[in-house]
Amino acid sequence: MASDAPRTLTVDEKFELITANIQETIRPDIIRNVLAVRPLEIFWGTATTGRPHAAYFVPAIKIAQFLRAGCKVKVLLADLHAFLDADKAPEATLEARAHYYERTIGALLRAVGVDLDNLQFVRGSSYQLTPAFSRDLLRLSKRVSVHDAVKASSEIVKSTGDPVMADGIYPMMQLLDEEYLGVDAEFGGIDQRKTFALANDTMTKAMGFKTRAHIMNPMVPGLSGGKMSSSDPKSKVDLLDEPATIQKKIAKAFCAPGKVEGNGILAFIQHVLLPYSQLQSPDGTTTMSVVLKDQIEPTVFRSFSEISAAYEADQLTPQLAKKVVMDGLTKLTTSIRSMFDADVEWQRIAAEAYCQPATPSKCTCTPKEFSKD
Repeated sequence: MASDAPRTLTVDEKFELITANIQETIRPDIIRNVLAVRPLEIFWGTATTGRPHAAYFVPAIKIAQFLRAGCKVKVLLADLHAFLDADKAPEATLEARAHYYERTIGALLRAVGVDLDNLQFVRGSSYQLTPAFSRDLLRLSKRVSVHDAVKASSEIVKSTGDPVMADGIYPMMQLLDEEYLGVDAEFGGIDQRKTFALANDTMTKAMGFKTRAHIMNPMVPGLSGGKMSSSDPKSKVDLLDEPATIQKKIAKAFCAPGKVEGNGILAFIQHVLLPYSQLQSPDGTTTMSVVLKDQIEPTVFRSFSEISAAYEADQLTPQLAKKVVMDGLTKLTTSIRSMFDADVEWQRIAAEAYCQPATPSKCTCTPKEFSKD
């Protein structure tokens, strides 16, 4: 009887899977050298700010690919980074938001087939408040200029006017995260490139720590054409949206006929639905079936280049592309909604985490002090 277990990958195949759909990799040689002798250890960090939305499927798919390539993965719930980023995460909500993110991202990862036994969630405050981390942060602050620190965070931290000290502390803590999590590589969006470049230039020379590789995925366009953001309801689909809401939002999404670049609908197909089909296939093949305009039988696509060619030729119309995303996103979020609806504690955490009064002084959430526990 044939086995459905995925076959063992070669080093080259692991590297290709790790870097699939990636916009840029700094120091890919580190990845190859590690893969030749042992599993790559990598982390992805997310600041626990606004509610995770459909764009989080992009890193979730990459995490699933990392695990398929035999990597050891840590997910950093960056609660202190969230606190440092302007007013995105009031201190009163930090504890609840960290719990909300862990449950939500855990459910999201399960939705794309990730076994949570194969990865580790780490709370930033669990080590960032220790004397050793504080000492290293002070050491690093003597080696990094204010200009370079603020520049490194310029595309990550929300600017509300003149830079504040937190804007510079934010990226320096992220540099140290790599050392304290004991990884070989960090994964993040291309918006973090300045921070990653600073790490590559600084950590060995200034601190004596080993140099890490940095893997960056492109920023997926939102439904309205720009970046998908928690702060812009029109640009995003919430992971807990009902199917009817998802269909309504996707139907209104910006999807210019024949134009692939900057198209959020096609980007979701490229970075989520196609690699998801590959991960679900025992032999690692990519397939997507669509009945195109003026056709009766479905056309099977095996690569995004085939899909983009059909879209540019108006064989795959905006309406058909939207239908593909509607169906795929509804399927992926069904298990997340089901878990949330059945989990009273998760619902309580959500209410506490996103207490959003008109003014902070009216928030009824109980402030909790930072804890090292």
